[in-house]
Amino acid sequence: MINGTVNTNREPIIQITIQDADGQEQERDAVVDTGFNGWLTLPHEVIASLGLHWQRLGTALLADGTTVLFDVFEATVLWDGHPLTIPVDEADSDPLVGMSLMYGYELTVQSVDGGIVMLRKM
Repeated sequence: MINGTVNTNREPIIQITIQDADGQEQERDAVVDTGFNGWLTLPHEVIASLGLHWQRLGTALLADGTTVLFDVFEATVLWDGHPLTIPVDEADSDPLVGMSLMYGYELTVQSVDGGIVMLRKM
């Protein structure tokens, strides 16, 4: 089970553990984003500090109808206690956990400040 909390901006936050290029673990807060169908986004400076390896270019269709190009990297995260190698999209935003990473889990969010966020394997 993965637990987090709702912050004062009303965002569901969980902590995600990411391995850097040397296998050292770093923890980051990430927003749970059910509108994002990818795996994980990280900003450029976090990707650079982790030394993640570039894989390819990606494209996304945004809610306003525009299409954007972005770099896709590869990272190993600890997900529910297990290492998982996933694609990471570079984005100029707070880290986001998307539906592909949460696939197979039930998401519960208590939508109040300090509310519980819970991801439970189905």
